Amino acid sequence: MSHDLSANLQIFSPTGSGRSSPSPRVTRNNAEDALQKKDKSFRRYAAGVERALAVWDTTQQEWADYISFLGRLLKALQSHPPETPVIPHSEAVALRLAQCLNPTLPSGVHQKALEVYTYIFSTIGKEALARDLNLYFPGLASVLSFASLSVRPLFLSLFEGHVLKLDATALRPALKAVVLSLLPGLEDETSEDFERMVSALDKLRDAVRSSVDEITDVKSDGGSSHFWQCFFLAAITNASRRQGALAYLVRRLPKFGSPQRRGSVASMATTATSETLPAEAEAAISPEPGLLIRCFESGLSDPQLLIQRGFLDLLVSHLPLDSPVLQHRLSKDDLERLVAAAASVVSRRDMSLNRRLWAWFLGPEPPAGTDGNESLSSPTDAHNAAADPSAYHAAYFQHYGLHALTQSVLKTINRPSKIPSERAKPFRLCLSLMDRWEVGGLIVPEVFLPALQSIQSYSETATKEQVDEVMRSANTFFDGVDSGLIWGKLTQLVTTSLDSTVSRQVALRQMKLAKFVLARFNLKEEEMLLHHMPLMVLATLATLNQVFEKTVNKSSLDAEVFDLAFEIVDSLVQIVPGRAIADEQARNEDLNPGTTITRGAIVQKIHSFYEEAQGSLDVTDAPFAANVLGEYMLRESALIFAASMGDKASGISPEMPSRILSNTIFKVGHLTALDDIDPFAIFHQVLSTASGRPTPQPPFTHYSALTTVLCALQTASLHEPYLSASQVSEIIHPLVASLWQYLSPLMPKYHVEVVRCILQLHTISPSNRIVEAAIASIVARKRSPAHTVSDEADAGRRFAILWTHTMYELSLQSENRGSVSRRSSGMGAPTSHSQAGSAHSVLERPLLLLLDSLADEGTEMATFTRSWLQDLPSLSKVFEVLVIHLQSLQCLSSHNSLTPGKLLVSSKAQPQADDTKDCLYYLKHVNNILRQPSRYTWVTLAEEAAPQTLESPSKVSLQEWLVKTCMSTLSVSLGEAELTPASHLHELYRVSVDIISQIYQSPSAPALRSLELEVPLMARLRTACPSLQSMLLAATLSTLKLRVIQPPEEQNAEQKVPNQPTHRSRLSITTIRNSEDAGPAPVSPPPQLVDTLKYGFSSSSSRLVLDDWVHFLVEVLPLFADTIFQNLLPLVECFCKQITMTFEQLKAIFVSTTVAADISPETTLISLINGLEQILARAHDRLMLQETKSAVNKSPEQPQGFFGNMVSGVFSSDTNQTRTPTANSRLTVLLCFQDTVRICFAVWSWGGYGSNDGRQDATSASSFGYTSLRMRNRARRILEHLFAAEALECLETLAVLWAKSSKDDTQAISILGLLNVLNGSKPKHTIPAIFNAVYSRTNPNALDPNRMSTLTSDLADTDLVAFLVDYTKSLEDDAMDEIWLDCTLFLRDVLTNPLPHRQILPSLLEFTAVIGQKVDNTNFGEQRKMRKELADIFQRILTAIFTTRSMGFLQDPSQVMAAEKISASTNSGLGHKRANDVVFILNSIVPHLPIILVENERVANVVTSISTSVIGPTFRAKAFPDNVTKGILDLLQSVAKVAQANKFWKKDLYDAFNDPKFFSSPLPLLRESWLPILAQWTHSDKDRLLELLSRLSAPTTAGIMFGVGAASARQEADRKTQLTLRRIALLILGSPEDAFTPSIPSIMEKMVELLTATPASSPSSITRAEVFILLRALILKTSSIHLASLWPTINSELTSSLSSLLPDADNKDHYNNAGIVQACKLLDELVVLAPDDFQLIEWLYISDTIDAVYKPTHTTYLTSLTDEISEVLQHAHAHASSLTDVTTSRSRPRQTSLSYPHANTSTPSGSTSTVDEPKRSLFLDPLIAALEKEEGAEVTIMARRELVDRVVRPFLGSLAMGVFEATYGGGEVDWEGMWGSVVADARGME
Repeated sequence: MSHDLSANLQIFSPTGSGRSSPSPRVTRNNAEDALQKKDKSFRRYAAGVERALAVWDTTQQEWADYISFLGRLLKALQSHPPETPVIPHSEAVALRLAQCLNPTLPSGVHQKALEVYTYIFSTIGKEALARDLNLYFPGLASVLSFASLSVRPLFLSLFEGHVLKLDATALRPALKAVVLSLLPGLEDETSEDFERMVSALDKLRDAVRSSVDEITDVKSDGGSSHFWQCFFLAAITNASRRQGALAYLVRRLPKFGSPQRRGSVASMATTATSETLPAEAEAAISPEPGLLIRCFESGLSDPQLLIQRGFLDLLVSHLPLDSPVLQHRLSKDDLERLVAAAASVVSRRDMSLNRRLWAWFLGPEPPAGTDGNESLSSPTDAHNAAADPSAYHAAYFQHYGLHALTQSVLKTINRPSKIPSERAKPFRLCLSLMDRWEVGGLIVPEVFLPALQSIQSYSETATKEQVDEVMRSANTFFDGVDSGLIWGKLTQLVTTSLDSTVSRQVALRQMKLAKFVLARFNLKEEEMLLHHMPLMVLATLATLNQVFEKTVNKSSLDAEVFDLAFEIVDSLVQIVPGRAIADEQARNEDLNPGTTITRGAIVQKIHSFYEEAQGSLDVTDAPFAANVLGEYMLRESALIFAASMGDKASGISPEMPSRILSNTIFKVGHLTALDDIDPFAIFHQVLSTASGRPTPQPPFTHYSALTTVLCALQTASLHEPYLSASQVSEIIHPLVASLWQYLSPLMPKYHVEVVRCILQLHTISPSNRIVEAAIASIVARKRSPAHTVSDEADAGRRFAILWTHTMYELSLQSENRGSVSRRSSGMGAPTSHSQAGSAHSVLERPLLLLLDSLADEGTEMATFTRSWLQDLPSLSKVFEVLVIHLQSLQCLSSHNSLTPGKLLVSSKAQPQADDTKDCLYYLKHVNNILRQPSRYTWVTLAEEAAPQTLESPSKVSLQEWLVKTCMSTLSVSLGEAELTPASHLHELYRVSVDIISQIYQSPSAPALRSLELEVPLMARLRTACPSLQSMLLAATLSTLKLRVIQPPEEQNAEQKVPNQPTHRSRLSITTIRNSEDAGPAPVSPPPQLVDTLKYGFSSSSSRLVLDDWVHFLVEVLPLFADTIFQNLLPLVECFCKQITMTFEQLKAIFVSTTVAADISPETTLISLINGLEQILARAHDRLMLQETKSAVNKSPEQPQGFFGNMVSGVFSSDTNQTRTPTANSRLTVLLCFQDTVRICFAVWSWGGYGSNDGRQDATSASSFGYTSLRMRNRARRILEHLFAAEALECLETLAVLWAKSSKDDTQAISILGLLNVLNGSKPKHTIPAIFNAVYSRTNPNALDPNRMSTLTSDLADTDLVAFLVDYTKSLEDDAMDEIWLDCTLFLRDVLTNPLPHRQILPSLLEFTAVIGQKVDNTNFGEQRKMRKELADIFQRILTAIFTTRSMGFLQDPSQVMAAEKISASTNSGLGHKRANDVVFILNSIVPHLPIILVENERVANVVTSISTSVIGPTFRAKAFPDNVTKGILDLLQSVAKVAQANKFWKKDLYDAFNDPKFFSSPLPLLRESWLPILAQWTHSDKDRLLELLSRLSAPTTAGIMFGVGAASARQEADRKTQLTLRRIALLILGSPEDAFTPSIPSIMEKMVELLTATPASSPSSITRAEVFILLRALILKTSSIHLASLWPTINSELTSSLSSLLPDADNKDHYNNAGIVQACKLLDELVVLAPDDFQLIEWLYISDTIDAVYKPTHTTYLTSLTDEISEVLQHAHAHASSLTDVTTSRSRPRQTSLSYPHANTSTPSGSTSTVDEPKRSLFLDPLIAALEKEEGAEVTIMARRELVDRVVRPFLGSLAMGVFEATYGGGEVDWEGMWGSVVADARGME
């Protein structure tokens, strides 16, 4: 809207028409009343007309009746006295004539009606017609929209002969309606009367021309401004008549372009801002040029293609982009609106539209002979040296339209819509605009980044499906953008984010945007990969180095911003192909001149390439050649790496820089650029810092980064490593020593990463033994006398960790599954698969050093090594190292036979003794390992195969190979041994015999029977010396025993499968079970033993030897015997406390980025769990033994003998007394079980479910994955053992945890997940256990004592059944086969005696429903029989619920509210709610009834039961509707959907709906629940509306007496009618649109009858408020096309109701306060909705033209009804309020509104803020709400004078202004708010 000061000169004129004094509306019938009193002939004439009108009531059935009626009326009118040109009963005549012009009637009726109109107009004359135009014209206005060809000429004749001859003052108020009435005649340009229609509009324009002084706001001389402004308004508001408006605009719209077209762009900048326009053009945009823009905006947004095309043609021809109107007379916001509307047509992808749009955007062709490029101001000047029309067009668009289009697109992008299609709209728009480079090439650079920012922010809040939908459009747009622009913007984003002048928030946002773009869009095009990506990497690296150089205090750098920059560079470097930065042909050229360019020059050159050349390689060459680019990248990345390694205060981790540098090294290949940086010096400096320890040791990331870069340097060029062998050796030794520090068993955080680094170093070492030597030197140095014993043991523990993880890594590589089993760490390159073959060369020598310690018995090192080997999973690898060495010895190479003769021959054939000492050395290690073996040691020897050689390719076990080897050594150098008895060979013989003896005494010895070793042993006895003979005898004895004693098959089976438990109560296979139970009672342990154990397991000093403590615990546990129960709780408490503390420390390690010292290792947790398991196993075994003895009446605490001979009675008494200690023991054990289950569950759920306590440190991700997986597996094993021992109690413990967690919490999900993966908790075991737990609480007497729960868990039966339901939902459908029998048996048992289970019956019903749904997805068993059985159970449970539980609480609102308030925050609360709220359960079940019950008859029975037991009693209760909840109504709706034909719920709903108390339902409940139910009801029962209509009776005065009885009878009739009307309104409001269109005539018939009511009739006029509510509902839910027949009635009644507000109105008593308010609300709704036909009569009520804002200075014509009423009331009550009070009804000063009518609506479109689009909402409701809030009372109970003064007059006075503002501002109608308003009024007051 224009901001001209002259446009607002009249803003302080009085409200209304602008007259200086009030002029009350003249009563319409004054003239005829005077005549009727004076003239007898006129009275006779009036009576005749009245008789003709009376015929209407009975004859409007057939079209012939209408013609007959019109004939009688015309005949009556023709009898008027010649001297009295007055029509009596003019209002009734006008109403009937309007009703005769109904579109549904035939054209003959229309012709006859027009004939009557013509006669009336001829009779009354011009002046009377001007006065009564408001009576007659509304009926005529819509004729052309439906007129036939025969009617149109009659209408035009009438229009031209009478209406167009009226004065301008008479036509001015109705001008918009008159224009709209003619526009339908212009839609068909080929019709015969088209030109006549155009001529009629021209005559209308001439008729309403104003004089210059009439409207001070108008600047033109033409005087037709009012016509054009009204015409624009008509085109804006009435879409159905826009085609006709377009046809007239094409022919008559003045042109707004410049009189002469400028011939060159040079004149664009010199356009005169004061350029004059033609008079008609000036008139069209005065006083409000914004209406012209909005007219075009509405046309360009029209859904019809032809209309859009026509308005685009108009733009090109009449309103070019360089028009002075657009460039100087309009605000920027208006121009942006027009450009946005024009650009939106490209979304239709229609070439005809696009062609016109480009013509408007790009302007006309430059005149011939004119250089189109002179004085170009665009950045493309340099490329247009010659005359180029495209350059002219681009400059034209840039000068006139670029800014507006850019701003409009940016507003579209920034609009905070949640709808995917709206979010995708700007991408599609930009993509279409890119079809022309003159437009897209200029606008895309401006909107590219904001568009991407928009989708990034949207992706953070929207769902994945929504984001994917938008991303499809965004990807298409992105792919169409030039790659140079994309990478120029991305480079700009990243480099500017690193600038210190940019705020942290902006920098982070830009970095995240760049990362988002790189991750979500296609960046793999060849040009991007080869040219742009390397340039961005180089620019970012150079900028980073610039920032590092300029920043003195490195700690001030923002680590998060720099981390994001490094991530971006790293991702790009990985994608860039090597050929992009390494030109093979130019690799050997001299690069020194290139490397002399400064870093600033590099950055500047890249920015110039993207800014000046737009990154286009077609325009200019790339800034750098590939090889030069690679050199720069290598140099910059090396400097970044050096800076990150050298300055620890910066907080920048070297992890990313090292990865960037290593990848760059691999891609570039030639490393000459690194010579100046000297990586070796950097490595040496870091490692010297670590070894010298003058400062704190560098973090692990430094060593990892160093390893990564070192590996890259050495492997980038295999034939030419960068560092020499001596330099690598110099680096590897200190580097391995530094990495060794992070293998501490106290800190497991980096174990996996350290091992990977060591293996990488091994692959690059020039010799296979360098890394091994480094490790061996560390181990050997720790064993030297200069170090303590603890240092030696510490080295052993570190090597054990190195061994474990190396074996694990190699196993992953060999199985090729590393990516599945282990998460990548994010540090270091992946290790090579070739390492597997050379692993022994890394670990071999340190392993032998470790095995050397076994000879030093008693040392800490030996103790640790022995315990480590006993349970080492990769023990076979240790043997493999020793065996390979033994196989390589020459002394054993030919001794492969056990025959004594051959042995002697071979010994003489090869008498070499050179490597017999080595043989002795390795066999000593084997012997030391076998001296204290574990069970696993023998399993390894028996099951693992020895390494195969070429000499012995057959596969033999390790123990067999060792036996054969030892036999071979017994024959080595036999002769020499006898000659030198003190030789080392004798020791070799003794060691060999000792190994044989140990193997043959092992559990796995039976596998060696086939060797028959006793034969060669006895042969060797003959040649052995005495000391060797004794050992050989013992060995021979063992072999003979094995030969003679054959074990039974059962024992063999046990040895082969040692993991099978032999008793159901055994908890762990690791428990040592001796036979002391059968012998005498053991001696009680000393009392200090328990305290000692507690100290040992809780002391931090014992962490590294916990396995020894566990072994000690296992040995001493048998000493406790039955006293174990007394000491169980303190021991278990100690273990649980230590496990919890250690576990929390372990979790904290992987969250914190700092390394803490002296934290218990992961092995501590394993050891503590092992110890806890041993205690529980022993205690449970003793408990089982105790209960077994108690079961046979033998007390374990009483000696046998005397008590065994007691009489039976006393014995029975003793038995009762001895049950107590057994029960106490069981309670103790079970409490310990519960604590263990809770802790083990916490360990198991770590890292597997849900979010962790904090963000995991990414640098240790691999170690975290390994550690958490190991902990989970150990916890799972002990949980399986616990479930195997006490399934019920363990299950209850988990159920308690589940009950205390919130619904759908990660803990609840993980509990169900645990139950589904444990072997001991399969559904067939878990479901019966839950049933037992439930029975133990509801009906314990019916349960076997062995299956009873001890009830130690705090669980209610409701919690258990809720847990049962959720657990069953989590099961797979196929599991139903396992649990079907148990479930049905349990449910049938419950149904035999349901009373004890009455609290859980609702949940059991849900359980049954869940089973039914799952069974429906399976096909096991006899489906038909099973489904029938389940349906029977379901019905019986439902009956039991209604029988055992009273539904009375549904009738008590307090109980209903209490049930609603039950906390459901936890699963326990939800279970309690399920138990107490049957409706809650039924709501979840009813939608699935057809699946559960299968048969329709059963469904009907269940629905009937629910209706009669729940819904019916609720609706019939005295407390109705207060006791009705949303749950009840949801249940009713579900029931209605499942069984639509069921009569019971329909009857309940019918009774409730017809209950007068129904309207007391809470409004939210009515809107959200009741109305959808009513809609479904009316859909299935079509007669509901007709039945309600039949209750409405016509008002009557017959039989009404005076007195109390008459008043009460009238009130009762009023009440019934009001309730019926409100019910009808609710049915309409709840139904879909146009659902009751066939019933509109019946509804209107009843409403017309009720509108005839008077205050004295029955029903009385008090029902008018409800009639208005029904009208509002009908208008809101019915399409405009179906409302044509209603407008005469609506017009008549609305005029009557508003006129009653006038002081001298005769019908005041017909409208009470409610009626007045509802009439105003009806008018409010009509002006906001603006139906097409209502716009034809809108001028009667408000000023619907420009006069609403720009008031004429002089008026003699009739003002609108609202203006007149407001003005009269204002002067009548001038003392009540001021003008300021009047305008507060719109919540803003009226002066502001008048000055800027579009202030509220144009702001959203006129700024880049993210405010939602404006909505056209109701005006009256906010005023009433504010007033009621202020007064605390309803407005309808105010005094009439106060109501009019405070509500009606402010509303009517500001309505026209508000409507114009809403129209001017645009926006959609607030349908939801309008619907809610009508619903609230239909419900009525409280």
